Amino acid sequence: MNSLRTEADEALRKNEELSAKVKTLEQENLTKEHEITSLTHKNQLLEEEVEKLEAGIKAAKASADESAHQGTETENLQRRLALLESEAEEADKNLREVHEKLRGTDVKSDQFERQVQALEKDKEQWELKFEEMSKKYEESQKEIRELEVSMGSL
Repeated sequence: MNSLRTEADEALRKNEELSAKVKTLEQENLTKEHEITSLTHKNQLLEEEVEKLEAGIKAAKASADESAHQGTETENLQRRLALLESEAEEADKNLREVHEKLRGTDVKSDQFERQVQALEKDKEQWELKFEEMSKKYEESQKEIRELEVSMGSL
C-alpha cells in the first residue's frame, strides 16, 4: 500500500513537473512567435525601403542621363547614385540577415512545437497512470476497511 502511495505521489510530482515544463515551452514558443512577427514586419519594412531606394536609383540614373552635358551636376548625381546604391546594398544585406534569422526562428519554433507535443503526450500518459494508481489506492483502502470490519466481527 505504501508503494502504491509512493507511486501515486511520484506520478503526481512528475505530472506537476511536466505541466510546468509544458508551460515554459509554451511561453518560449509564444516568445519565438512574437520574434517571428517582429522579424517579418522588419523584413517587410526593409523590402519597402529597398523598393524606395531602387526607385531613387532609377530616378537618379534618369536624371544623370538627362543632365550629362552639365559636368558638376552629373558629378553630384553620380555621388548621390553611389550613395543610394550603397544604401541599397546595405538594405539588401540587412534583408538577407533578417531572412536568415527568420529561417532560424522558424526552425526553433518547429522544434519547440514538437517538444510541447511530446511533453503533452507524456503528461497525458502520466495522468492516466495517476488515475489508475488512484483507483488502485481507493480499491486497496476499501479492501482494508472490509478486512477491518471482518476482523472486528471475529
